[in-house]
Amino acid sequence: MTDYSEEQRNELEALESIYPDSFTVLSEKPTTFTITVTSEAGENDETVQTTLKFIYREKYPDETPLYEIVSQENLDDNDVMDIIKLLEQQAEENLGMVMIFTLVSAVQEKLNEIVDQIKTRREEEKKQKEREAEEEEKQRFHGTPVTIENFLNWKAKFDAELLEIKRKKMKEEEQAGKNKLSGKQLFEMDHNLDTSDIQFLEEAGNNVEVDESLFQEMDDLELEDEEDDPDYNPVNLDSD
Repeated sequence: MTDYSEEQRNELEALESIYPDSFTVLSEKPTTFTITVTSEAGENDETVQTTLKFIYREKYPDETPLYEIVSQENLDDNDVMDIIKLLEQQAEENLGMVMIFTLVSAVQEKLNEIVDQIKTRREEEKKQKEREAEEEEKQRFHGTPVTIENFLNWKAKFDAELLEIKRKKMKEEEQAGKNKLSGKQLFEMDHNLDTSDIQFLEEAGNNVEVDESLFQEMDDLELEDEEDDPDYNPVNLDSD
């Protein structure tokens, strides 16, 4: 007859010596404990980590232990689901044997794979960004290849824009022509224009000054009266 308590006790002692810094007993009945598993450091010293909680069933190891992930670091939901599936698979394969070390080792290996995947994923993202930057640079240098289709699309858009510009210009010119008033229209609209000079003189009053020097040279001008001209003949003017 199998002594389950003895097998469980022996395994606990072994686990405590294997994982002295990450093994913690939570309770004795039922036997419950946690083991924290950390991956090896990646290229940039990044790590992933998870804490596994195990509970012995009464007939363990002939019954699989209960297990769950109680905490994790740097793992996404898909990684967590993969670890749970891995624990299920390993537990079924090792039924009848003490298996906690085997389960933890499988999770340890899985975490190392995840770190490698993170490295690969980052390298792929970097390469993708480089390809996109290179393609963008090519587009700026070479431009978009001209095809009949994109040329016709551009031509239709260009003609439409040009037509709109002409319409706006014609409308502005038409509006400007309507708003432009002749001198007569301005005079008719503003009746103050016909009295502005008179009003100016009235407001000036006796303060209007005349510069007489402007007229001093008038006497020196040789102005001939038409009647003093010996060649003046009024008859000839009438004949014209």
